[in-house]
Amino acid sequence: MVAQTGRASDGLCQELPNPVKNPSIALKFVDVICLLGSFPALSGLTISIERGELVAIEGPNGAGKTTFLRACAGLQPIASGEATVCDINVRRDPRRVRPKVGYLGHRTLLYDDLTVEDNVSFSVRANSGPLHRKSRADSEAVRGALTAVGIDQRVAGLALHSCSAGQRRRTALAALIARNPEVWLLDEPHASLDAEGKESLDALLKDAVTGGATVLVVSHDPDRIRTFASRAITVAGGHVVNDIRMSRITTEHAV
Repeated sequence: MVAQTGRASDGLCQELPNPVKNPSIALKFVDVICLLGSFPALSGLTISIERGELVAIEGPNGAGKTTFLRACAGLQPIASGEATVCDINVRRDPRRVRPKVGYLGHRTLLYDDLTVEDNVSFSVRANSGPLHRKSRADSEAVRGALTAVGIDQRVAGLALHSCSAGQRRRTALAALIARNPEVWLLDEPHASLDAEGKESLDALLKDAVTGGATVLVVSHDPDRIRTFASRAITVAGGHVVNDIRMSRITTEHAV
């Protein structure tokens, strides 16, 4: 886990400033460094994303895209820099941000011995805290999420270990949707989905933004995401090298 006082790459301790709250900003990173061992996967990344944006995160393999999403989710320790997500200092208190974000990585983090529906229900309960009791609203959220990703009652009752890769991916998406996070962090979300599933996912992402969520998508098919993204950010060498806004195209090169 992240220490209360992180260390910069030069080994010097830095104080962690309290974030300045801005209701229009979903997340803000300034000069963020993340280390994988001794390798700087993020090497001074600076980025600011407004609430309600749908952002394509692009770049070559090894650019730092997955590390960036994991840092946003409070899953990747931050060595130095300022990192704020949903007005929470992620570097200081990564656990606090996790209920507010939905992260879908390469691994689904589901339980093979649970049914599809029970996996989604468990995700909702786990996100609500240890004292949370299952409610009618929880059940409705689970059913609505399963329907949204195209999982019918038959598949919902299957043990996850008997499901196809596409069904497992849909289950992971349903688990995220049912939690209704403020920020969606999706790493290759179209993987293992058929053509119909990909179209449905695109519609879900658009609906999420319409509903007020902020969505970040890493994809090996950037042209697909760019058709409905509001912004495309390219990461290379662990920092931002290009930032294009689709409404009015501007390009910013990181120094």
